[in-house]
Amino acid sequence: MSESRDKQPILSVRFYRTASGTEPVREWLLGLTKDDRRAVGEDIKTAQYGWPLGMPLIRKLESGLWEVRSHIAAGIARVLFTVEGSVMVLLHGFVKKSQKTPASDLTTAQQRLADLRRE
Repeated sequence: MSESRDKQPILSVRFYRTASGTEPVREWLLGLTKDDRRAVGEDIKTAQYGWPLGMPLIRKLESGLWEVRSHIAAGIARVLFTVEGSVMVLLHGFVKKSQKTPASDLTTAQQRLADLRRE
């Protein structure tokens, strides 16, 4: 039996859920092509099994907030997340159009993180 099959993920993954019950990152992922979804999923899985990781896959944005950096057909996808104990909570996903993470996307993730911490 292969060693990787026996290995357990370091982090489990869950989607951030809004007060109304929607899961914005899940909805965003469903809007991507199958190949792009697979690429983002593989990168999230790599983070799950290899945590903590650094560049080029994971970049810390600020205290308690990281991004998974995925290359997809449409460009560069980012999934912003936090880690609570052994859970990776996916807060926000978007396709990056410029070098810098747009302030609006960072603000969205920060607001969701604040909501999560109030729960």
